[in-house]
Amino acid sequence: MSPSLRFVILGMLLLGAAGAQAQIKLPPRRAGAAARPRPAAATGVGVKDGLALVNGRVMLTEQGLINPLAEDKKLLSGYVVSPTGLVTAPDGTTTQMAEGDVASLTGRVTPRAVIAEQDSLLKIKQYDIRYPGKRKKMAEARERKEKAKEKRAEAAEKAKAKREKARR
Repeated sequence: MSPSLRFVILGMLLLGAAGAQAQIKLPPRRAGAAARPRPAAATGVGVKDGLALVNGRVMLTEQGLINPLAEDKKLLSGYVVSPTGLVTAPDGTTTQMAEGDVASLTGRVTPRAVIAEQDSLLKIKQYDIRYPGKRKKMAEARERKEKAKEKRAEAAEKAKAKREKARR
């Protein structure tokens, strides 16, 4: 047998042994340790701590975790929020939360309409930052189109009047 053939056979045996070695399944690092369930984090980005009335139930958000309110929650400011959405102030006045309303952990109730308005204003500001001057250009283009439409309507009215005059 020639030395080069021996070298090739030896190399193939070593590669085959290394491949077989890589296929061995290693035992788990921690035998018997069960994986602990993690609490689900809030799906929204930048979810604020507070209470919200969702589908008739008050949901409590603390440190990014959202859970239904099971019993009355007394806030640091003295406000008490019930699972039905009734907010009682320290002086005894009560406010019923409506669907979509949010109460901060200080007891301030914010209606859904105000939240939507703030969200809209924020989106407009972000759009202006991203596309400076574009809303102004769009408004100017809209005005030009309205003026052109008025001119066409005026021209059509004049043409109609001219046809009426020609018929007489």
